[in-house]
Amino acid sequence: MPLTKLFKDTVKARIERDPAFAAALFEEALSAFFEGDTDLGKALLRDLVNSTIGFEGLAQALNKPSKSLHRMLAPSGNPTMENFFQVIHVIQRNEGIDIELNALVKKRTKTRQKVSA
Repeated sequence: MPLTKLFKDTVKARIERDPAFAAALFEEALSAFFEGDTDLGKALLRDLVNSTIGFEGLAQALNKPSKSLHRMLAPSGNPTMENFFQVIHVIQRNEGIDIELNALVKKRTKTRQKVSA
C-alpha cells in the first residue's frame, strides 16, 4: 500500500501546528550527535531545516551556498565544527529554541586492567 503523504510533508505539517515538535526534533538531533550517531543527527537536522527555514533561507543567513549546506548535512557530509555550530545557531534563532545542557557523571565500573610492562 503506497504512502499517501511524503514524510517531509508530514513533518512540516506537524511543526507548523506544534512548534514544540520542532524543539523536540532539534533536541533529538543534538542528542544523536552527543551519542556519536552523526548520521541520525544530520538526518534530523536536514528534516528540521527542510520543514522550517529551508536550505535557501539557511544559506542566506549563513552567507554560504545552499549546495554546500546540503552536502554538509548529507549522509556522507562532514561539516567543520564552525559550520556545524553556525547551522545550530541559525536554527536556534529561527525557531526561538534555547538550549540547556546538563552534564551528569555516571558512576564508573572498575573495568580497567593493569598493564604489565
